[in-house]
Amino acid sequence: MSERSAAPAGLALVESLVNTLDLESGGDSLDSPDVRERFGIAEAELPAARELRESLRATLLAHAGHPPHREVTPLGELLARAPLLVAIDAQDGSAALAPADATTLTSRVAAAVAEALVAGTWTRLKACEAVTCHWAYYDRSPAGRGRWCSMQVCGARAKMRRYRAKAP
Repeated sequence: MSERSAAPAGLALVESLVNTLDLESGGDSLDSPDVRERFGIAEAELPAARELRESLRATLLAHAGHPPHREVTPLGELLARAPLLVAIDAQDGSAALAPADATTLTSRVAAAVAEALVAGTWTRLKACEAVTCHWAYYDRSPAGRGRWCSMQVCGARAKMRRYRAKAP
């Protein structure tokens, strides 16, 4: 739904996972084998991937100052199941947190969250406040106060509703 550019680095994985569900239409692209393959999700792992997606959505709503959209397993509990390793680059000695098992989606998400925490970008990934949307987007606004995934769609709808509510 968003016309915004993708989130930086590993956050693009988180953003694209959250955005596999279109709340307005109910379409879930994780139903597609091609999309599951892109994320490295086996059909048997689909319930866990959906649980992770909705826990991420609740966290991104919190980043934007909104309550969870529904009751979910806390993201910390899910990511605790995904151990990370400190990887040291042999060439320059730099260190990074890497998934202990890069084949699992939860491990890759945990590494992306850790990387974003270190970079200071984690809280810039948010979910749109529109209840029919909750699309993930990376807030690039200078003050970090973005509210909608799209000013032209969700923002315009919210402003029009507010205007109509004030009209006599």
